[in-house]
Amino acid sequence: MNGDVGAETATAAGPQPRRGAVVFIFITLLLDMLALGIIVPILPKLIEGFVSNDTANAARIFGLFGSIWALMQFVCSPILGALSDRFGTRIVVLAGSLLLGLGLVTASQAQSLWQFQLCFGVLIGIAAGSFYAPMMALASAWIDKHRSLAVALVSAGMGVSPLTVAPSASWLITAYDWRFAMLVIGIAAWVLLIPASFLVRPAPQGTNVAMPTAASAPQTEWTVAQALRTPQFITLALAHFACCAAHSGPIFHMVSYAMVCGIAPLTAVTVYSLAGFSGLGGRLLLGVLADRLGAKPVLVGGLLVQALSIATYLAVAQLGEFYALSVVFGLAYGGVMPLYAVLVREFFGARIMGTVFGAVSAFASLGMALGPWAGGYVFDTFHGYTWLHAGSFAIGLAAVAVALSFSTKHRPSLDLGRAAA
Repeated sequence: MNGDVGAETATAAGPQPRRGAVVFIFITLLLDMLALGIIVPILPKLIEGFVSNDTANAARIFGLFGSIWALMQFVCSPILGALSDRFGTRIVVLAGSLLLGLGLVTASQAQSLWQFQLCFGVLIGIAAGSFYAPMMALASAWIDKHRSLAVALVSAGMGVSPLTVAPSASWLITAYDWRFAMLVIGIAAWVLLIPASFLVRPAPQGTNVAMPTAASAPQTEWTVAQALRTPQFITLALAHFACCAAHSGPIFHMVSYAMVCGIAPLTAVTVYSLAGFSGLGGRLLLGVLADRLGAKPVLVGGLLVQALSIATYLAVAQLGEFYALSVVFGLAYGGVMPLYAVLVREFFGARIMGTVFGAVSAFASLGMALGPWAGGYVFDTFHGYTWLHAGSFAIGLAAVAVALSFSTKHRPSLDLGRAAA
C-alpha cells in the first residue's frame, strides 16, 4: 500500500520528514489557538456591551464563556483522541478546521450572548479538542530522540498565539470592531487550515519503540481499558486537572485584572502577550531540561514555580510588576504543559496514546473550565480577584503534591492484561 511505502520512506529518510512533521504540527496548534488568542482581548468589552456596561455581571459572564469552552473540550477530547487512534489524525483535524472557522464566523454575527456562547463556546471548544490531544500524540509518535524538546516545540504554537494573534486582534478591533476581527480570523483559519489538514501524515511505522531508559520504556501492549485503570493514568489526570485549574483563572482574567489595577485595555493586552511569549521560552527550556533530567522532576519544579507565581499576583499592581511576573508565570505554565504528553508516551507507548492523552486532556479541560468560572464568581461576589489568586495558589500546591506521587517505576506487569483477556 502507498501508506506503507510512505512510512518506510519516512523512516529511512530520518530527520527530514520528522522536522517537517514538527513544523506542520506547530503551525496547526498556532492556528487552533486563534480562538483563544482573539477572544481574550475582546471578550471583556464585548460582554460589557451586551450587558449595558454592568461590570460585575460582565466578569461573571466572562468566566462562564471560558468554562463552556473548556467543558466542550472535556467532553470531546477522549472521543476525538480515540477517533484519531482508530481512523487517523487527518480526518479529526479536518473536522476541527471546519468547526474552528465556522465558530469564529458565526460568532461574529451573534446578536445576543446565548448565540455567542453557542457559536464560540460550543463550536470552538469542540474544535480545540480535535487539535490538541490528537496532534500532540502524533508528534510524540513521530519523534523518538529528544522527545521532550520535540513535543515542546510542537506545543510552542500555543505560546506564539498570545504574542501574535492577540495584538493583531486588538488592532483589528481598534481599527474596525470585534465582529470584523472575528470574521477575518475565522476566514483565515479556513483558508490556512483546511488545505493544511490534508498534509497530515501518520507517523512512520517502527517509531513505537522503546525509549533508551528501560524504566520508562513500554514493555507490554496496553489496551485502553488497562491503561485507564492504572495509578499512573489517574495520577497524571489529577495532576493535569489541578495544574490547569490553578493557572486557567489567572490567565483568563489576566487582562481584566490588569484593567482593574488601572492599566489601559490595550496595554493590559500586552501583559497577556508577554506571558504567552514567555510560555514559548518555557516550553523550550523545560523541554531541554526534561530530556536531560527526566520529565517528572522538571514537571514538579515547573508546577512549584507556577504556584508561587500565582501567589505573587496578590502583591502586584503596577505595570512593571505585571510585566516581570508575566515572564515568570508564563515560563512556568507554558513549560509544564507539554510534559504530560511526554509522560503518557513514555509510560503507555504510541499505539493508544491518542486515546489515553485525550482522556488526560479531558481532566485538564475540566480544570480549565473551573478557573474562568471561579474568577468571574469571585469578582462578582467580592469585587476583586484576591480570592481567585489565593485559591489558585492552593490548587497549584496540590498539583505539585500529586505530580510528586507519579511513579516512574516500571508498570505492573500483566495482571491487568490477564484480567482483561
